[in-house]
Amino acid sequence: MDFDKIMLDQRKKARIIAKFKTHEKDTGSSEVQIAILTEEIKELTKHLQMHKHDHSSRRGLLKKLGERRRLLRYLESENEDNYKKLIEELKLKPSKRSQKEAEIKRILEEEAQLEADNANTESLDAKEDETTKEDNQ
Repeated sequence: MDFDKIMLDQRKKARIIAKFKTHEKDTGSSEVQIAILTEEIKELTKHLQMHKHDHSSRRGLLKKLGERRRLLRYLESENEDNYKKLIEELKLKPSKRSQKEAEIKRILEEEAQLEADNANTESLDAKEDETTKEDNQ
């Protein structure tokens, strides 16, 4: 088995680092590690589609998936803007936690809007009542 075909070559890895680095000498930030793991996962997935019985590579794939999940969770908690930008660029699914938080935020904004609308309606009704009373007197 030729494992060189499964692993990333140096040029490809250097391009990924150059694309996702956060500063000039960055090679190990969470963003870079996640991008490298994502590319390795893609290559391992292709390999496993051809070699269905390669269980050691399947185990390696599962370890890489777990490591990427941990790094994504860390990045989401530390820097949510970079997390969102990274998952969009790598075309990854957002975590269920961030989906739930987005849903909660949307519901709270809708409720706040409804309360504001109700307050406006009540103040308009109060003004109408005042003008009606003044007209009747």
